[in-house]
Amino acid sequence: MVGRGAMSNSIEELEKAPVILAVGTNTTESHPVIALRVKKAVANGSKLLVVDPRGIELTRFAHRWLRLKLGSDIALFNAMGHVIIEEELFDREFVAQRTTAFDEYREFVETYTPEYAEQITGVPASEIRLAAREYAGAERAAIIYTLGVTEHSCGVHNVQSLANLALLCGNFGRESAGVNPLRGQNNVQGAGDAGCLPAYFPGYQRVGVREARASWEREWGVPLDAHPGITKLSALDHMLEGKIRAVYIMGENTVVSDANASKTRRALESCDFVVVQDIFLTETAQLADVVLPAACFAEMDGTFTNTERRVQRVRKAVDPPGEAKADWKILS
Repeated sequence: MVGRGAMSNSIEELEKAPVILAVGTNTTESHPVIALRVKKAVANGSKLLVVDPRGIELTRFAHRWLRLKLGSDIALFNAMGHVIIEEELFDREFVAQRTTAFDEYREFVETYTPEYAEQITGVPASEIRLAAREYAGAERAAIIYTLGVTEHSCGVHNVQSLANLALLCGNFGRESAGVNPLRGQNNVQGAGDAGCLPAYFPGYQRVGVREARASWEREWGVPLDAHPGITKLSALDHMLEGKIRAVYIMGENTVVSDANASKTRRALESCDFVVVQDIFLTETAQLADVVLPAACFAEMDGTFTNTERRVQRVRKAVDPPGEAKADWKILS
């Protein structure tokens, strides 16, 4: 899945990846099952390259630890791209047949010498060169990352820089390779697949594409807007500007999970009407005018889509307590 928030390979394939580049991911804590696959790969002789400012558990298994300064990821990845092109380690056939704008990329990273990147990242130039050679020299190489990459003001560009490395070395469309985001919350992948993103219909069909709209208009029997919706962060700004006066929050403790808690609190307090649907009286729910008691995962039937896009059937174990109901019943 290139250009989508989804793994391009399966979790199982990580075990057979000769090189794994782990960036901004404390995998052993956040994704322990996937971490076992990574450890098995290392035990079988794979090289693990860890990019993280902290001494996390994965660094104990790492062949190379690039301890960069916080927020300097792009400079590091561009410097690796610089080395790969300068030393002609890139996959010429893949680049020629399956990519565009290679010349522009080469010109852009030309200034990102390892020595220049060292000044920005704090990672020695020699280490950057070795990491670039190891990533590009592998028959197949997998990249894994999590919120340590995406939850920056330049998170999108961080991911694009990683994708550039994978494209440069032909690591798409191959087993045990690719770019693999490990999802931060349960079923967030399923929400995206089902069309909960403001710019997409189900299956990542863009709202602005007329053919996609026509297909879903026929399916749903209603006309659809060609303009994407706003993101959650934009919604907070709109609340503060008085453009949004009411908000419905379902299954998220926004005050805690958003980066700027004080801004989020101010935005919610500025609204005329706030509804929170959750299983606990969270910090966000305490600001609500109405709290609707929802059922938890063990109290309703449905499906979860895990980080590798595998749909998993769930059947409820117990009935919801009190007045609690499944989300779809409350919405209906």
